[in-house]
Amino acid sequence: MIFRLLGPLATADAAGSPQPVAGGPGVRALLARLLLDAGRTVPVDRLVDGLYGEEPPAGAPGALQAQVSRLRKALPPGAAVEFTGAGYRLALGDPTAAVDALRFEALAREGARIRAAGDPARAAGLLREALGLWRGPALADVRDAPFAAAQAARLDALRLDAVEEWAAAALAAGDDPALLVRELEAAAGEQPLRERLRALQMRALGAAGRQAEALAVYEDVRTALAGELGADPSPELSAVHLGLLRGAPDAPRRTPPPLPAPLTDFVGREAERACLASLLTAARLVTVVGPGGAGKTRLALETASGLSGEVCFVDLAAVTGAGEVPEAFARALGVRGEVRLETALAGRPMVLVVDNCEHVVDETAGLVRRLLAAAPGLRVLATGREALGITGESLLPLGALEPGTAEELFVRRGAAVRPGFDGHARVAELCAALDGLPLAVELAAARLRTLSVDELADGLGERFELLSRGDRTAPRRHRTLRAVVEWSWSLLAPGERLLAARLSVFRGGATAEAVADVCGADTGTLASLVEKSLVERRDGRYRMLETIRAYAAEHLPDGDPAPAAHHAYYRRLAETADPELRGAAQLEWLARLDAEDADLRAALRRGTPDEGLRMVAALTPYWWLRGLRGRVAAPVADLLARVTPTPALAEEYALCVLAAGLREGEHMERAREFLATRTTPLRQPYTAFLWATAVGRDARTAEDRPLPGLLLPDDPWSRSLALVGRALSALSAPAADPAAAGALLTEALTGFRAVGDRWGTATALEGLASLSPEPLPLLAEALALFEELGVAEDVVDLLRRRAGVHEAAGAPAAAAADRARAAATARRAGLPDLS
Repeated sequence: MIFRLLGPLATADAAGSPQPVAGGPGVRALLARLLLDAGRTVPVDRLVDGLYGEEPPAGAPGALQAQVSRLRKALPPGAAVEFTGAGYRLALGDPTAAVDALRFEALAREGARIRAAGDPARAAGLLREALGLWRGPALADVRDAPFAAAQAARLDALRLDAVEEWAAAALAAGDDPALLVRELEAAAGEQPLRERLRALQMRALGAAGRQAEALAVYEDVRTALAGELGADPSPELSAVHLGLLRGAPDAPRRTPPPLPAPLTDFVGREAERACLASLLTAARLVTVVGPGGAGKTRLALETASGLSGEVCFVDLAAVTGAGEVPEAFARALGVRGEVRLETALAGRPMVLVVDNCEHVVDETAGLVRRLLAAAPGLRVLATGREALGITGESLLPLGALEPGTAEELFVRRGAAVRPGFDGHARVAELCAALDGLPLAVELAAARLRTLSVDELADGLGERFELLSRGDRTAPRRHRTLRAVVEWSWSLLAPGERLLAARLSVFRGGATAEAVADVCGADTGTLASLVEKSLVERRDGRYRMLETIRAYAAEHLPDGDPAPAAHHAYYRRLAETADPELRGAAQLEWLARLDAEDADLRAALRRGTPDEGLRMVAALTPYWWLRGLRGRVAAPVADLLARVTPTPALAEEYALCVLAAGLREGEHMERAREFLATRTTPLRQPYTAFLWATAVGRDARTAEDRPLPGLLLPDDPWSRSLALVGRALSALSAPAADPAAAGALLTEALTGFRAVGDRWGTATALEGLASLSPEPLPLLAEALALFEELGVAEDVVDLLRRRAGVHEAAGAPAAAAADRARAAATARRAGLPDLS
């Protein structure tokens, strides 16, 4: 909350929206008086004199107490009137930040100090900020109070002092004199005999090429001083006059100020820095593009600081309109106006670092093109969320930090706010969840002042609220994680925003086909989002950083068709892939489903329960072959909680029960009942195998079926699976028949090879190896197929089995090698080490 005295008394929220202060004239006057000394105790007698005059009425102290009581009720949250015994104090936290008059005085003092220290450009910025706090006459609507006249006069005098300091600093910094002329003319109208002010007005007019007008000002002042005061102009005013008569320039062209100095060390990006330096030697225009918070500005400054020759930094962050772009360039270069930019740069070897171009990209591109054409020695290093789009432009896309670098950055920044912090087991998880974006990592590390790493990692579901505190001196759009994304969002056209919101339904990226199907997007809008760094295109897929995706999801309209379309698309994909996973294209379809795994799981949470059951049935072979049963158990269990079992989807329900990891209980019994009464062939042939695996081989009692009541479809793969089931039955029967089992497995092997299924082939080979006097070749082939599929559990089981064969054959070294390999595979896959 900000209190405003430089104009009508008002308050303003964080967004700057002014609100009138509640209460009558007495309450408002009391508030204004306390605000002038906010944070300090004001004695009661001074308050009484200030509010009631030098001869207050007899009941003034009591009336003051009543006004204080009313003021306390009218104050917004965060402000309080405290009585200390010596008087009253208005408590506001940081008074300089909360009261515009106090902030004005602080900025004006600092600006004057910095100008005297020899940094006019920085001083001009501070003084301009100070003067920007004024909205009208100070204490405008409480001037009837006895204290107000003297305080208003004091503030008005300080404002004129600040105007003079600002004008002197701006002239020394080489700022556009046209703006100075306007401001100084208005101030001179208030104080026509203030000689320093008029001297500065003359200097500004001279710098703008209006020498005759400057000389006329001198004559006006000289005449007025003689007529009203009987005095001559001061030496300062006379010196300016003489300089104008001699035609002396007001100020020489200044050298660009040094690049902004970093406040922290630079972590990582060595390869990007080397690449950027190399690009700048080969191209005259290089643009670093990437999403907000990727560290584009820091990389550009770090690279530019290592270049030889003249380097100038042009910051467009504060530019609010296209017309201000040339002015920003002119200020940075120390020239007066756009018309002189080409002349100033001609024959001058220089690198211009043009930062934050995205919101004025068209205007910046046009100006940069003109300057490059006019100045052969000029090179431009630009940063933005999209390219300038000029012929000859080289691009350096900047994305996430490498995981190790992101973790190092977090630890370093964390140690700065929590001395002694040297890492945590969940730092890697935290940095990955923040997409490795430097700004997000630094914002998170700063929260270690008050939160633990565990609290940070657990709270990232609400990342925008969690990371809502940043460097208060940074540009507003870089202070919080939400502000970073909001800035990019604000630059999108309505159609781009809708597509970005719809893209948020994807969790693992998407192909162009999927985006078109789910979002109804045209390629032009999608390409525009890529160009503006809202979407990445990598390996043929379109992805959003999780931070951007989370923000876009907040803006998906209620009732939008994208979530339902997402479920439908991925259910169709699963149903199309299902039969292909039992044929020659098995590896290709496994790879495709791997790429879509995150979205398949997300789609499972959408749609109706019946649609979810059908999707589980279609995905079951993929989950089995890839060993993903542990990963999908949670979403499948969520689906199971929403399902009302029916005989029509009995098989799908049973597969859902198995995928949820249940082996007993009400769901398991109901699934058993459904399958026991089934009289039609299975729709998903894996059902028989998985059910047998779950309930054990003792359930197999029929020769021609893996389970009683479960009829397999009549296709080559299912017939081969039935042969494996019959072979197992032959081996487990009271009078075991290895010969019959071997014949059945050989026939199954032929069938699996014919359809091209690696899993079935490896399973048949494994069975034959158990019957063969020479099992090692068969086990080696089965192992190669399981490894090709990437089925870690089967690889580990087969290695342990082969180790037993080696031991029985008297080859302990080979057995030890297989056991070590099995242990290493289990560790990589997160399986229990049973060796």
